[in-house]
Amino acid sequence: MAALRSRTYTACSGCSLCLLSCHVWRTTHDIRLTPHGRAKAMQHGATAGDLVASLNSCTLCGACEPACPESIDLVGMVTGLRGEFARDLEPRAEFNSVLPAPTDTISTPTILIADQALTDNPALLQSIIGQFGGHLAISVAVDSGTDISFALTQGLAISAERLDHFLTPLKITLRVIVADGRLFYALKNWLHGVTIASLGEAISTLPQVREKLSDDDFYVIESVAFHRDHERLISHYDNLRLASGCAMNLDLQRMAIPTTANSRYSGRVAVDDQVSWILEGRAPKRIVVEDVADIAAFKRVANVPVIHIGALL
Repeated sequence: MAALRSRTYTACSGCSLCLLSCHVWRTTHDIRLTPHGRAKAMQHGATAGDLVASLNSCTLCGACEPACPESIDLVGMVTGLRGEFARDLEPRAEFNSVLPAPTDTISTPTILIADQALTDNPALLQSIIGQFGGHLAISVAVDSGTDISFALTQGLAISAERLDHFLTPLKITLRVIVADGRLFYALKNWLHGVTIASLGEAISTLPQVREKLSDDDFYVIESVAFHRDHERLISHYDNLRLASGCAMNLDLQRMAIPTTANSRYSGRVAVDDQVSWILEGRAPKRIVVEDVADIAAFKRVANVPVIHIGALL
């Protein structure tokens, strides 16, 4: 299980290793917009209000965290500061959403939590369900937790009632597959005794899917879930790469280079430029992505077929 990181900005030694995997740094070369810059600024008394531009530049891809030798919760630092800034604007700012309709407590062994992009693509969603064995083996969660994911990115408080409503049907299942990388990490710490897997990991584990990958493919790992459980997932993707021969969007530190296509905060990083950089020097015959949002991003830049891993069969 992924452990919650507890070390804060005070532990930052200024080694700058986080810059090696920060795509905002690569794009801007502005130290103020990086994890290093935020940590050092806070060590010298900066407040959330002082760091608004920096906070808005972070896409929460999480690539900085596995690179940090001090194991600082760098993503949590950003979301916490965003929450502080929101509360400064409105002293009791809290995330309150209307509860979805009551959920059925009868559960299948596996529940898939689809994000909005996947929900908006019913054909792909049904293809994924079919690959996992059909309706008897897996069901799609009625409550997608999209509002909770939003609150997590903003550092906003989630009411106990809302969280309980979301988690109750998940507590009585054996396995939860999550399309949203931000929910993935949170669920690993909210649910105990339940196996949590990212959508990309779960599908790429299936033998019939792995057989469809080849050394002509370029495989794009969804970065948020990958980096939040990097130590475990790097072994999974290393095995997948060796078995299929496909190339992946990993840099020299073995961090997944993000497209930022699914981020609300990609203003500092042009998505098309990021995709072009990922593909630089490569000539794949096909691109296979884990994140539905990456399909359109790669189609705009690449002149080869782009397919979601859930549609390989």
